[in-house]
Parts: sequence; structure tokens; C-alpha cells
Amino acid sequence: MSKPTLTCWGGVGSVTGANFLLEISPSQELGTTKKILVDCGLEQGEGASQDQNTFPYDPASIDLLFITHAHIDHIGRVHRLVAQGFKGVIYSTAETKEISELMLRDLVHISGEEDHMVDEALKLWQTLPYHEPKAFGSFTLELLNAGHILGSAMYKFTFESGKSMLFTGDLGNSSTPLLPKTDTVDGLTYLLMDSVYGDRNHESTDERDMKFKQVLKESIARGGTILIPIFSLERTQVILYELGKLVDAKEIPSVPVFLDSPLAIRVTEVYERVYGKDKFTFPKLVETARVQDASEIGRVKGAKIILAGSGMSTAGRIVRHEEHYLPDPTTTILFVGYQAPGTLGRMISEGMKEVMIEGAKVKVLAHVEAIDGFSAHKDSDHLVEFVSSTAETLKDVFITMGEPKSSTFLAQRLRDELDVESILPERGKTYELDL
Repeated sequence: MSKPTLTCWGGVGSVTGANFLLEISPSQELGTTKKILVDCGLEQGEGASQDQNTFPYDPASIDLLFITHAHIDHIGRVHRLVAQGFKGVIYSTAETKEISELMLRDLVHISGEEDHMVDEALKLWQTLPYHEPKAFGSFTLELLNAGHILGSAMYKFTFESGKSMLFTGDLGNSSTPLLPKTDTVDGLTYLLMDSVYGDRNHESTDERDMKFKQVLKESIARGGTILIPIFSLERTQVILYELGKLVDAKEIPSVPVFLDSPLAIRVTEVYERVYGKDKFTFPKLVETARVQDASEIGRVKGAKIILAGSGMSTAGRIVRHEEHYLPDPTTTILFVGYQAPGTLGRMISEGMKEVMIEGAKVKVLAHVEAIDGFSAHKDSDHLVEFVSSTAETLKDVFITMGEPKSSTFLAQRLRDELDVESILPERGKTYELDL
């Protein structure tokens, strides 16, 4: 009986495009090798493949697809996998399934694909709870809380030998006010983990909150517009929650706040059902789902805050606002999340004074601010801390879902500080696992 193998078809050499193939040797009752995918995400930013409609494996040969969470770089090709022949079962938490439907329908609308592709994927989609092991023949699966976004899960595979492997998806920044902390794990044989912030740390929660309040107060005092490029899922809801606290406590002046993202509005409705509507509403908050409502934003004079997608300024309504407001020196643009190389958000955040937006040159005279502490990802110290709880039993750690600099730095830290063998996997290379 041959050993299980791992092949990384995405999420290597970059943050996005998570797509990991686990092939498990046949056990007596299965008869054939079981092919399992963990995530099927879209590549984004600089270096993204031009052809993301085809797969380097036969989708019809895949038996199971496990989804760690509902961000597009983890789910963005699920409907295409199904359209090209996948007939297995898709599993995730119930919250991830609900949010994934919103995210995928928005994606196919933007990309001009057929909405029925999402319908077909949902027919194959089942849900699993946290912390209730489920047997799949030669292995048992358990979902653990990743603490990254609502519904995010780590997948722990335990084999007949007693050995185990964990796929983390994205590990959450446990200072978030809305989610439980990431579950602690131990006794693992293999670990595949993200490394978005593998080479740097966030501000502390206190520093983050103080900087957020100070940027808002100074910007409002200038009477200008505050642009916040926002990710529709999780970041929007956290920022709304924090803004509401500041307004309620009268720590910042109450000014008009526009949530200018139809997708973010729909996702927020899911959060409201889970956490309560009062956590995400406050005076002068206006949701502009319709285009005609959004067009009214520019007529509001004086200080105002605009939350609009996309979070990296690659598309969506934020681009129109940036074109209009970036040349105004009273404007502040505040980045509250990761900006991938090659994106407009990365260019602005790194200080470019002139950028191209929809074919036109736009001067950047606005104040540019960034706060890493709102990230939904663990930083370098906390990634190392996460691995430390299971370091004694680990054979290998596969460092994925990070820029090369971040992944390499984290791998070296794990070797130096925890004496853990760390692998930077190559795209398409198959690794044999002693499980």
C-alpha cells in the first residue's frame, strides 16, 4: 500500500489561490485511491495565472472538496471545478456555505459567468459542525476553529496509524472582537499552514485602536473624505463594530458613514443574524446598495467616511471613489488589510504619487494611512506560537499562502526557534507523507 501524497496546486509563492490535493492510499473498504482537495481558490494580484478556468488534474477524479472558509482566494474556482466534472461532495461549516453562496454569486456576476454554475455547486455542498469527528473510511476528519472569519475551520485528518495532518486555511488574528480564538492543536505529524504575515507583526490591539481613532479624528477635523477600501467579508463587519463603539462613546464626531458595497451589505446581514443587528449599526450609517443611492454620496459635503470594496482596490466601487477623491489633499485613504503585490491598493499604500485608474492618470495628494492590526491573519509571533503547541511531534510543516519573503522568514523561524523541519513546497511537486 503506497503512502498518502500532497501536491500544492495553488497557494505557493503567493498568498492567494489555495488549492491542495491530498491523495490517500486505498484501504480495504475503499478499493481506490481517494483524491481530496482542500480549498479551490482564485489567484489574485501580481503573478496570478491568466487561465484560471482549467485545472492541472481531472476534476471528475476528485472525490471530496473541503472548504476552510469563504474568502474568494479559497473558494473562487469551486463553481468551475463543478462545471468541469466534479461530482463529489463539498464540505464546510454551515456559515461558510451560506457566505460562500453570496461570494460566488457576486463573483460570477462580475466575471460574466453563468449563475447556474453556483447552483450546481450548492447541490453538492454539505455542512459539518466543529469538534465532531466524522469517519471517511481510512481517515477521520475533525473541524477546528481557525478564528479567521465567521465559519472558518481548520481540517484535521487522523489516519488508522494514529498519525495526523492539519490544514489550517488562514489562521485568525485572535484579537478580533467578533470571533473565538483559534483552537490550540497538539500531537500533529504534518501541518500545512498560511504565512501571510510570516515576516512581521501587527500593532497591539491598544495601538491599533488608538491609531484608528486618531486617524479618524484628524481626518474629520480636516473636513475631508475618509476612504476605507474594504473586504466585504469580516473586515467590513469589524470596522462597522469599531466605528459604532467610537461613535457611541463620543470619541469621534458623528459624521455620515456610507457602506457602499452591495456584497458587504448582504454579508453583514449574515453577521447580524449571528451576533445581533445592534453590533453593526449606529447613527448616520447609510447603506447604498443601489447604484442610484451610491451616486448621492458625492453630494454630501464636509467630512464623511466611505467603506467600499474591493479591499485591494482592484475593482468595485472603491475605484470610482479613489479616482474622485485621491487628488484632494483633505482626503484620507486608510488601508485596513493586506494589499497584494501588483494591486492598486499596494501601489497607493507604498507611496506612489500618481496611479492609473481605469486608463486615466490620477494624482495621489490624499493622506495615506495603514493599520495592520485589523488584519484577520495571525502575525509572525502568533504563527510561531501556534506551531509551538505541536512542535514536539511534527515531522514537517508545509509553509504556504504567503509571499516568498514572508514564507521563507517564517520557515527559518520555525527551524531556529522550534527545531521544526519546514518545507516551502513547489507548485505541482508531489510530497510523500508518512501517515
